[in-house]
Amino acid sequence: MIPLKTRPLALFGGMMLVALIALFPLRLAIGLFGLADEGLSAREVTGPVWWGGVGEARYGEVALGDVSAGLSPIQLFVGRARVDVAGREGTTNAALRGAFSFSRSISGIDGVSGTLPAGNAFAPLPVTAITLDGVSVRFSDGRCDRAEGRITASIDTTIPQLNLPPTLSGNARCQAGALLVPLASQAQAESIAISIEADGKYRAVLTVRPADPAAASALLASGFKQGGSGLQLTVNGNF
Repeated sequence: MIPLKTRPLALFGGMMLVALIALFPLRLAIGLFGLADEGLSAREVTGPVWWGGVGEARYGEVALGDVSAGLSPIQLFVGRARVDVAGREGTTNAALRGAFSFSRSISGIDGVSGTLPAGNAFAPLPVTAITLDGVSVRFSDGRCDRAEGRITASIDTTIPQLNLPPTLSGNARCQAGALLVPLASQAQAESIAISIEADGKYRAVLTVRPADPAAASALLASGFKQGGSGLQLTVNGNF
């Protein structure tokens, strides 16, 4: 039993500990849990660990914009760091919602929805933005073991000879240990198959079937190769 005279000191110490935990900076937590090593970066990080702000956040080469972010205390008890993110009100990514999760052997995203600019992530493929609808992906021990959700790529339709539709869509799934995103037009005449490994390496294959022989010749001259299902341009990169 704690003597009465020591109770105020113990209470004060407990209150100080709770305050320190509650006010622990989100910036330090991101470094402590190795989230930067997983590809998360930002221009600035402000506020406490449970609900702070991240300015100009990026996940690899994909810009997330200005987001509110916070660690889930419940997930910490099971040995996993889960960062819940939401786009800031009044910004172009206000509809962004979801989470990034990491542990010793597992990494991935949970229920992510929103539209993000692609930037140069898939260059020279003509992808300008990526829209995610309830996308969840889990890599366990370096292999994709769960993937779901709808992904839509917005396409630059101004490139000569390609004659691509404005969007290509598909459902995420795992294949041979990698995340596979098979994007295709409604007519299935054009497609982009993106395979992503746990370490961020990706392979993207754009397939088109031009009806005009002159357009086909121009594409072959610009780097496309003849494939079994059409003319293909393959890009390898790293997020």
